[in-house]
Amino acid sequence: MPSPARLPARRQRRFALFAQLVAVVLAVGAAVTVIAEGPGGRPGAERLAADEISTVPPLVAAPLPPSVSPSPSATVPSSPPPVLRLPGAVPSAGTGAFGYDARSGPVLGRAGELRRFRVAVESGSNEDAEEFASAVHTALAGPGSWVDSGRLRLQQVPGGAPRDFTVYLATARTAGRMCADGGVDIRVGGRPYTSCRAPGKVIINLDRWRLSVPHFVAAKVPLSVYRTYVVNHEVGHQLGHRHERCPGAGRPAPVMMQQTLFWNGCRVNPWPYLEGRRYSGPAL
Repeated sequence: MPSPARLPARRQRRFALFAQLVAVVLAVGAAVTVIAEGPGGRPGAERLAADEISTVPPLVAAPLPPSVSPSPSATVPSSPPPVLRLPGAVPSAGTGAFGYDARSGPVLGRAGELRRFRVAVESGSNEDAEEFASAVHTALAGPGSWVDSGRLRLQQVPGGAPRDFTVYLATARTAGRMCADGGVDIRVGGRPYTSCRAPGKVIINLDRWRLSVPHFVAAKVPLSVYRTYVVNHEVGHQLGHRHERCPGAGRPAPVMMQQTLFWNGCRVNPWPYLEGRRYSGPAL
């Protein structure tokens, strides 16, 4: 074989490239042999020393690409929307007779005159007296209720016990009759619409209790807020408070404002006390 020096220049370049290729193949083969055998020529994968293991970062799951949604089980469920009104037909008339919650409640308020009340639900209204009493308790317990004055205490008593007033839940027809007997006309458009207070009687209209009113529903005010408002409003009448007006656009509505009919620029408010102080508006 002729020496490289005697080959033509073109063949010399080909010879050099061939020699480099052979060298690379031999190097790769040696590396593969070392990796397959491990250190010392022993078969098996290379093992890390004990002090090296702690330096290896843990495996982290790769984030999902933007186009891939996580599985349903990984998502956080959202809160259900508030109940604005109850579904189903509302009885327009009941039997005219009432059943009473037989429980005694705790004394609400820290000081002042104690006034006792009982809770009644009309038969045929498809409502439960204990559930109604619980909602009344929530409204009158506060914080924010009438007992926050520090001069009044309230307590629910059983149906046959001595009391100062009764909170009734009545169908529209019965509520209209009871309110009219007490000198209050609750009709709107010729039909019993609002609730009322007659002497010794706080009368809550079943239509309003289940359906709220259109402007509350349109503003997505929860039914529970309307219920708290209507109880505090009518109990406020029983305690001697009269209707009030909106004190200014954008301000909370006084609880003694007729929020069942309008807001007049005010914001919904179910409480007579805000931040521990009596909140009121101009007399109507």
